[in-house]
Amino acid sequence: MPSHHTPKPVRADAARNRTRLLDAARVAFASEAPVSLKQIARDTGVGIATLYRHFPTREALVEAIYQEELTQLRADAETLLATEDPARALRSWMDRFADYASTNRETAHALRVVLASYQGPASPAREQLRTAAQAILDAGTAVGTLRDDVRAEDLVIALVGMFTTTSPTDGREQLDRLLDLLVDAVRGTAPPGPYPPPPAC
Repeated sequence: MPSHHTPKPVRADAARNRTRLLDAARVAFASEAPVSLKQIARDTGVGIATLYRHFPTREALVEAIYQEELTQLRADAETLLATEDPARALRSWMDRFADYASTNRETAHALRVVLASYQGPASPAREQLRTAAQAILDAGTAVGTLRDDVRAEDLVIALVGMFTTTSPTDGREQLDRLLDLLVDAVRGTAPPGPYPPPPAC
């Protein structure tokens, strides 16, 4: 006879510790100064082992902090599609994604680590961003303004790469140029086939 296991409720003190860790990390990551997980644990008044029980990696902590913003990014895709054509909606969504990722370098780096590998079960961040990008790509494919051979996960990873490699000292100008190039690559008719291999030496 199969057994049914009911998940144990989270203890009140554990829930409080998690909330306090998130609050301390949010303040720490908002600054430009380097911050360690040990420092976040000290600021919270708990041991580093407690932090790791809640957040096994630095990236898991950052993802938890910005889960609300990630949820909003997913909703933004549908909102933009309701008022703009898919190609324009894609560019507008990229701008909103860039605003989120440029909160600080810590956010962009953690996003790259979380999103870089699509092996194994998807994290909530990866799935929400992939779903948002897929909605826009599907809408563009349906009306023939976006290529039908672009994978949503590839698009998201390309964006995160741009966010982590552009220099903050150059302002938004360089990033905007790169985003325009990416939209141009996704827009219109797909190329007839793969590029030919380079000539043999």
